[in-house]
Amino acid sequence: MRNLRHYCTTLLLFILLSCGEKTDKKSEETSTEEVKTETKSKKSEEDVILFFGNSLTAGMGLEPSEAFPALIQNRLDSLGYDYEVVNAGLSGETTASGKNRIDWVLNQEVDVFVLELGANDGLRGIPIEETRRNLQDIIDIVKKKNPETKIVLAGMQIPPNMGQDYTSEFRNIFPELAQKNNVALIPFLLEGVAGDPELNQQDGIHPTAQGYKIVRENVWNVLEGMLKEKR
Repeated sequence: MRNLRHYCTTLLLFILLSCGEKTDKKSEETSTEEVKTETKSKKSEEDVILFFGNSLTAGMGLEPSEAFPALIQNRLDSLGYDYEVVNAGLSGETTASGKNRIDWVLNQEVDVFVLELGANDGLRGIPIEETRRNLQDIIDIVKKKNPETKIVLAGMQIPPNMGQDYTSEFRNIFPELAQKNNVALIPFLLEGVAGDPELNQQDGIHPTAQGYKIVRENVWNVLEGMLKEKR
């Protein structure tokens, strides 16, 4: 508990400090377009898993190949699943800014949508109902775009800086929304990683490559059953 409190306090300080942050040519072009079309066609044969979140999803401080979405892609490939993982994480993202860019992200067809947002809201003391409403709106938009898209909601926790009531209400947003919308839930994305200096970078916030391997398992524990059912 003390480790988690230390992690969360460090996270709050970091967020507050960083938030301010012609014939022959035509023939050649036609040939290029054909290659692009063929590549796009091959990609479209794979189902898409899209991770939509903040710096935790983006893998801030690490190579993209070390972030947990890339690790999920490796797991899928090794098990013979035909899925393409898309990392749509953006550092500093809140539920409001996520809601503003969701339509653009959904320009592609998505089969599984993993929603990892809300932590920045809680750390900034944004009213609980506003965060809840934004998350609900994002879920509604995804469902409206394609009712067949499977949705996974990643739970998050924050420090008690805003008071115990706020902290508890924030934590409850995620299981309540998951139950209300009948979507899968990752209880706490950073379970087993938060607060452990050996598993976090020097900022004490973002997981190391080793920490992300644990995050991958937290995600996979929920995602695996969903993919098996779909298969």
